[in-house]
Amino acid sequence: MQSGWVRRCSADGSDHYPRTDPAVIMTVVDDDDRLLLGSSARWPAGRYSTLAGFVEPGESLEATVRREVREEVGVEIGDVAYLGSQPWPFPASIMLGFVAQALTTEVHVDGEEIAAARWFTRDELAESVAAREVLLSPRLSISRALVEHWYGGRIDDGGDTWR
Repeated sequence: MQSGWVRRCSADGSDHYPRTDPAVIMTVVDDDDRLLLGSSARWPAGRYSTLAGFVEPGESLEATVRREVREEVGVEIGDVAYLGSQPWPFPASIMLGFVAQALTTEVHVDGEEIAAARWFTRDELAESVAAREVLLSPRLSISRALVEHWYGGRIDDGGDTWR
């Protein structure tokens, strides 16, 4: 209803307005200008994306970026800069995109949320995508926009993104 701003229950006619739970999503870049991507423990092999996580009550967005990266892959973060956002009103979140500067590069995945993570140069990422060893998120996602922002343009995947 109302152009997507509300849902009306078909059983009782009540209106339901979406919550907006903030979540951060970030590219992590090291001093050698490599990009860190992770693979969720719930995904098939080869799916890689930027790291992300929900903001906890009373936590700043920058602190969330640092905490999520440290928890998921064990990398410490310095500077954090906002790049953009993508709303997801149903299921109730807004993705706030950042670029984060890594202070450390040794990766220790948590094994629960993240099963694998690795650093990529631009050439390594392009080659891995072309060989279909790495599948990136769809173009409509902020994750893809953040990756291509770091890359400096579109990454040709032949339309073969994960779904």
